[in-house]
Order: sequence, then C-alpha cells, then structure tokens
Amino acid sequence: MFNSLLERNVSQMLDNFRRSVDQLFDDFYRPAPVDTEVGGTEYIFNPMIESGWSDSNLFLRAVVPGVSEKDVKVSVQNNQLIVQGERKAPEEWSMGANRQMAYGKFYASIPLPDGLDMDRLSCRLHDGVLDIQVPLAEQMKPRQIPIETGDGQKAIAA
Repeated sequence: MFNSLLERNVSQMLDNFRRSVDQLFDDFYRPAPVDTEVGGTEYIFNPMIESGWSDSNLFLRAVVPGVSEKDVKVSVQNNQLIVQGERKAPEEWSMGANRQMAYGKFYASIPLPDGLDMDRLSCRLHDGVLDIQVPLAEQMKPRQIPIETGDGQKAIAA
C-alpha cells in the first residue's frame, strides 16, 4: 500500500511539473498583451517577411495566414514599403476561447534600395502568403558589355 501511495504521489508530482513547464513555455512564446484605445487587450501579430533578388526583380514575401485582401494594405512612401493590416480573431468564438495564435493589427516597414520601378510594383495574396514583386528600373538591370579584341596589334618576338 505504501508503494502505491508513493507511486501515485510521484506520478502526480511529475505531472504537475510537466504542466508547469508547459505553462512556462506557453507564456514565453505567447506575444505580450498590448493596451488598446478601447481599454481592452489585444495581441500583436507580426508577419514573417523575407526577400530575394533576381536579375530583373526584387521579391518580398509576407506570411499572413488568415488575413484577407480587404484586411491588408501595401503602400510605398519615402522609399519604404509599408505592409499593414489586421488579423482578426474568429467572431463566433466566445471570450473564454483558448487562443494559441496572435491576432491584432500589424505594421511592417521595409526600406527599399534606389533603382526600383515603383510604378510597376505588384502584389498577390494567395494561401496566406502576400507576394510582392518590384521590377528593377531598366538602367539598374545588369547588361553585358562587349569586349573588343586587338586584332590590329602584333606580338613582339623576344
């Protein structure tokens, strides 16, 4: 009987420890609450943004799962690409919902280099990914420079 009590106590103690560690990591990775004008609390959603180049374009990609095209805005101001919007929590969920994902307004400002054709910038939202393509201006695109040969010159024998 003593062994079964001891085993149960150890099992309960280990289970409580596991729950404490799980809660610690949940609190660590959950975004910090932010006070809003309304007096409530909302979590900030920060989309991941990556970029890459080709010979003719700058590519940017923002991961915005659950955001519709009417809830995101892309603009350019002072050589800054601005991506802003809001990731809304499902309306049908009650206040007591256990949320693991961050919701709320987001804002990202990405500095853009000179030499881009901002008039031909394009955006496409698909499958929770916002793809942005900015073409290079013609004068910035790499071009091949022809190399002339010196056929008219003769080699001097030594």
